[in-house]
Amino acid sequence: MGDFGGLIRNENMKIYLRVRTYVMFGILIGLTIIISALWLAFGERSSTSMWEVAFMESSILFFLVTIFTVVVAAGAVAEEFTSGTIKLLLIRPWSRSKILLSKYIAVMLFAVTLAIVLFGSTLLVNWVMFGIGNDSANAGGGILPMGSDDSPFVYLLKYYGLTLITSIVTVTLSFMLSTIFRSSGLAIGMALFLLLVVNNFMQLLALLDYKWVDYILFIHLNLTQYLGDFSMREGMTLGFSLAVLAVYYIIFIALTWYVFNKRDVAA
Repeated sequence: MGDFGGLIRNENMKIYLRVRTYVMFGILIGLTIIISALWLAFGERSSTSMWEVAFMESSILFFLVTIFTVVVAAGAVAEEFTSGTIKLLLIRPWSRSKILLSKYIAVMLFAVTLAIVLFGSTLLVNWVMFGIGNDSANAGGGILPMGSDDSPFVYLLKYYGLTLITSIVTVTLSFMLSTIFRSSGLAIGMALFLLLVVNNFMQLLALLDYKWVDYILFIHLNLTQYLGDFSMREGMTLGFSLAVLAVYYIIFIALTWYVFNKRDVAA
């Protein structure tokens, strides 16, 4: 277990020793400050809740959390093949599965870290700029759907949790593409295409009255719809969407491990 922990530390070092990682963190924090400052300068401060601004920033910037993690995931395996360092990894006394798992865990930890930084920065920045006293108790901070009994903090936590789940599925898809095709550019491009184009197209496809539409991955990549009374498809529930995502997740993981373990690195 100690050796495996060393593998994970090694993969974390590969992520955090790169300048781009801190640029990503800086972009998230910087945009949070800029958006809040603009809202403070041009909005009506007296009627603005810190939770309202924090939620708006989170809904916009969590997309960057996914994109940044996709970039890291896409390069985790592909760059080892491109640079030839994969051969050095595989001659060490670790199985291929352990090597791949350590990379995957490091990527997932990075995703969680980005989400925590975004969550913390949105709360801290907006608490400083707007103050927690501006919240309307009846309006739930301006972010709660009608009929919700949650506090703004709990609601925001739920939002992050559900969004992180769909982000992990998207990142796992990118990790799989990177492993199969050994191309970080292709993995990033495909992930962006799916997020920006296909995901929007699915909103139109969801209108079709066919049962098979319920099992398309991208129909279920907006779990936050279940925080309110809205559902993209009639009869769909959070449990059903989680089950569909779990099936796709298992398929992505299985394909990734199968291809990586069978691949001839000498080719």
